Amino acid sequence: MAGDETLARRFEAERGRLRAIAHRLLGSPDQADDAVQEAWLRLVRTGDDGIDSLSAWLTTVVSRICLDMLRAPSARREEPFGERPPERAAGTGGPEDAAVLGDSVGLALLVVLDRLGPAERVAFVLHDLFGVPFDRIAAVVGRSRPAAKKLASRARHKVRGTPAVDGAELDRHRRVVEAFLAAAQGGDLGALLDVLAPDVVRRADLAALPPGIAPELRGARAVAEGTVLLRDRSRCAAVALVDGRAGIVVAPHGRLLLALRVGVEGERITAYEVIAAPERLRRTEVAVLDPVGLSRPAPTR
Repeated sequence: MAGDETLARRFEAERGRLRAIAHRLLGSPDQADDAVQEAWLRLVRTGDDGIDSLSAWLTTVVSRICLDMLRAPSARREEPFGERPPERAAGTGGPEDAAVLGDSVGLALLVVLDRLGPAERVAFVLHDLFGVPFDRIAAVVGRSRPAAKKLASRARHKVRGTPAVDGAELDRHRRVVEAFLAAAQGGDLGALLDVLAPDVVRRADLAALPPGIAPELRGARAVAEGTVLLRDRSRCAAVALVDGRAGIVVAPHGRLLLALRVGVEGERITAYEVIAAPERLRRTEVAVLDPVGLSRPAPTR
């Protein structure tokens, strides 16, 4: 019993980091909990005898579980009764939990990660977000170390994207789009009118609109009122790089529902287009704008 309690305490000390990794890999907090639970079950079955670093061992196990889930997302695992992981006490979530469950950049990153292949996603998340060395990543994905580095590099390029404008212009456009999104989320009609050009045009795929809503609106007042009408969707929205320019993604639970291409001139929005048709969404390039946590490269090992 004492040994089991010690093992549970050691696992509990790793839980926040393991859940953060699993959430970034899977994009779902529920699936992340499933992956962490499965890691606990495997630890219970094997014990910690012969494990030099429990942290490294658990990272590898959780990552492999997540990779299997990404490759076979419909797979169901049966849970042996009575073998759940030790319960987390209320209020004990660590900083990793707070970061991974955040909105804004975190939401946009989940959207982009969702578009990566399973092995690319694992290599990028483990190395660039959690600093796992490439020799361990290679063991997880079943590739050589150079191949694992190539996977991460390819994923990194997709995550960062290729801006269609220079840095200063992109920053200016981003500030305008952020102001628009903040006003939309707050339902602030006055703030929307301030950021919209008088002759602004909003176009939207029919799939993005409730019945009876016009797919095209013209003029600041009409566009602002139409934006406020659909404000609930903005609660799960984030600024992102959309087709090379500052735009917005709407992604409940990190799954892309809508993408907004935004046109900016001066300090105002002149047009925006709401893309919702699945085939159009698949063709839309989405990347992360100035991603927090990616600005400093992880050590390359």
